Amino acid sequence: MNTKQMDYCIELAKTQNFSRGAENMFVSQPTFSYQIKLLEDEVGFEIFERNGKGATLTPAGQQFVSFLSGMRDDMKRAIEQGQNFSGKYRDSITISLMVRQAVFFLPEAIRIFEEGHSHVQIAPKFQYEDGMDAFLKNEADILFTLKEHTKQLAGATVHELFKSHIYLITDKADPLASKNIITDEDIYGRTLMVGGGSPALLRSVQQKLMSSGKISYFNSPDHDTTLTNIAAGRGICLAPGFLNDHSGQFAWIPYECKDTFNCVLCTHKTDNRESLLGFIDILKQLYTEAIAFPL
Repeated sequence: MNTKQMDYCIELAKTQNFSRGAENMFVSQPTFSYQIKLLEDEVGFEIFERNGKGATLTPAGQQFVSFLSGMRDDMKRAIEQGQNFSGKYRDSITISLMVRQAVFFLPEAIRIFEEGHSHVQIAPKFQYEDGMDAFLKNEADILFTLKEHTKQLAGATVHELFKSHIYLITDKADPLASKNIITDEDIYGRTLMVGGGSPALLRSVQQKLMSSGKISYFNSPDHDTTLTNIAAGRGICLAPGFLNDHSGQFAWIPYECKDTFNCVLCTHKTDNRESLLGFIDILKQLYTEAIAFPL
């Protein structure tokens, strides 16, 4: 099975028409049909049921194309990364983090790093839930995480990066946006969005507020959904400061709480590349210098 056959199969599953599929792939219909038949011969089952120029997926074909689409996306990304790498770089450092804003100074660190290491590629890998697994499988060289999660990372070196406080997120038109600090009493009577993969510390704070019986709450599956609900005026939210993209779209007000999130970078103990350690040092220095930066 080659990439053309994969593309043809996925396209036919979308169009359910040989003529239209061939046209979209810029080949003749006989060529298109022939490649689909070759693919079916190779896998050993019918992927499509034919009806004139039309085609619908068989039950086996539905399962096959579902997996094939994911495989093709992964292959496309691999080819693109290979093309980027082969044209300029001789080494690569992959950093896994859940969202872009988690390491706010990452773009600045990349810029500084590349001035002295133009042959080394820094490749961010955004994985909201699977970053830990990627690191454990050696699919990432650096992992951004919370220190509380590093106990399960045997064979990893932990680099302290910064401490992040808890903030209340509101719409900028909300009366709470004018406050300098938020107390529990400020939140009473409001609707608080909870859940969405909150760290243990944040869940504890949320639970304390919910157990007071003085707030309403509802579950939000992820941070982006929470922000959408805030913009729609449906509620407010407590969140770690490292999720703040500093775009100014929302008000982030410090919440009165002494607890902080210990944000760290993890590297593999066996990876002692000078370039890797140098990049870590640049990030640490940027955060050290940003004492007044709200985190």
